Amino acid sequence: MNGFVFGFPGLKKEIDMDRGMLWFDNNPKTDFKVKIKDAATYYLKKYGISPNLCLVHPSVLNVEIVSEDKIKIRPYRSVLPGHLWIGINEKS
Repeated sequence: MNGFVFGFPGLKKEIDMDRGMLWFDNNPKTDFKVKIKDAATYYLKKYGISPNLCLVHPSVLNVEIVSEDKIKIRPYRSVLPGHLWIGINEKS
């Protein structure tokens, strides 16, 4: 699975993510919490810091929640189904 780091200064106010990685997992058999944990584990291994924000398509989640790993999970319409945009919000 490949990860890409994104930084979009123009969108920063709207999404509050300083650095992020796009993660794809469309396996319907994998639990949503497991997908978040897998992406967070990969992010930590690759970048040396634990993510604290994850953006997902609103069809997956329609309200903000906080995971067991203290990652804020928010709906964001621009994230395609099957994708997670996971990263860092330095204000959190």
